[in-house]
Amino acid sequence: MRLVFLARFFYFCSRKSKTMPFETILRAPNGVDAEIRKHRHTAFSAGIVLLFLISCDGSIAGQTSAAHAALPRGRELTDDIGRRVQIPQEVDRVVSLAPNLTEIVFALGGGNHLAGDTDFCDYPAEAAQKPHVGGPVNPNLEEIVALMPDLVLATKSINRRETVNALDHIGLPVYVVTDPHSVEEMITSVEHLGSALGAEKSAATLADDLRERLAELDRRLAGAAPRRVLFVVWTEPMISIGRDTFIADALRRAGGRSVVETKAEWPHVSMEEIVRLQPEVLVFASAHAGDTQRDIDALRTRPGWRNLDAMKHGNIVVVSDAINRPAPRMVEAIERLARALHPEAFASRAVPSVDSGAGFSLWGFESARSKPHRLKPAPPPTADSNSIIEEACACAR
Repeated sequence: MRLVFLARFFYFCSRKSKTMPFETILRAPNGVDAEIRKHRHTAFSAGIVLLFLISCDGSIAGQTSAAHAALPRGRELTDDIGRRVQIPQEVDRVVSLAPNLTEIVFALGGGNHLAGDTDFCDYPAEAAQKPHVGGPVNPNLEEIVALMPDLVLATKSINRRETVNALDHIGLPVYVVTDPHSVEEMITSVEHLGSALGAEKSAATLADDLRERLAELDRRLAGAAPRRVLFVVWTEPMISIGRDTFIADALRRAGGRSVVETKAEWPHVSMEEIVRLQPEVLVFASAHAGDTQRDIDALRTRPGWRNLDAMKHGNIVVVSDAINRPAPRMVEAIERLARALHPEAFASRAVPSVDSGAGFSLWGFESARSKPHRLKPAPPPTADSNSIIEEACACAR
C-alpha cells in the first residue's frame, strides 16, 4: 500500500503544473510529452522530500497526510451507482474494465489515453494491442496499479464490487457505469463518461449524432408493422433476449419485436416453445457472417429448427455483433437491421458503409439494397401454452 501511494505521488508530481482539457491533450500529445519531461525535476524533488520525511519520522501516517496535501486538487463526480469519485482535473491515463467502455473511450477520441483494458476488449483493433489486465470479472489489481491510471472505468454488470472497493482502497479513482437497458441509456452512458474524462464536448456531439440517426429511423419506420423476431444469442443451449434488455430495445428501434416475452434478461428457451411461437424472422449476431452461415446450414437439418417457417422461407438475418455491446457502434447495427427487416422503407437510400464493422449478411431478404421485398409470412402462434424459460448468463459486453 505504501509503495503504491508513493508511486502515485511521484507520478502526480511529475505531471504538468497547469491544467489542460482532455480534448486539448488529444490534439497535442507531443506537446504533452514535452511538458511532462519539463517537470520531471518536480518528481525528483518530491521523492527526496518524501524519503527525508520517512527517514526522520518512521511513521507513514505523517508522510501520507503531507503527500495528500501536495497532490493536485481534482473534481468530484457522482458515478452511476451513487459513489462520489475524486477525479483529477487532467485525465491522461485510463484503464477500462469492460469492452463497451473501451469502445466508448475510443469513440470519444481518447484511444491514445487508454493505458490498458481487458482480455475481451477487441474493438477497435487498437484496443486489442493495449496492455491487458485480465478478464472483467477478476482483473489483476497489480497490473492495473502498474499502469498508473488517473481513472479506472468499470460497469455494474460484469465488474465485481469487490474489485471497485479494492481499487478505491488503494487510492485509484473508479467511475462505475450502470447497465444500460435501452439504447437511450447507452447514449446517456456516453455523456456520463464524457464528463468523467473531461471530454464533454466530444460526448455531446456524439450523443446528438446518435439520437438524430435514431430519430431518422423512427421517421422511416413510422406506421410499419413490427416483425416478429427470434433473436438468437446462443444455440446450445438456446438463449434469447428478455424484454427489458438493451438488445430488445435495439430490436424495437429497428422495427422488430421479440417473440420471447419474459423479465429474465437472457432466458433459456426450449425448442418446443420456439416452434410454437413460430417467429417471422430469425436474427443472429456474429462478427463473422461466413461462419454463421455454416452454422445456420447445420441448424436447417436439426429437429425443431427445420420445423420453423422462418427457416423454411429463408427469413434469416445475420447482423454485426456490435448489437450485443452497449456502445455507439450498435446504432449502425440497428440501422442495418432495420434495413433488413423493412427494406421497403429504405428503397431510395444507399446502404451505410461497413467501415465500422457493423455490417450484416442476409438470407431471405432479396435485394434489400435495391428494391422493396416482402417477407413470406409465418403463421401466428397458437394459444398460450407452457414454456420452458429460465434465467441464463448475460451476453458479452
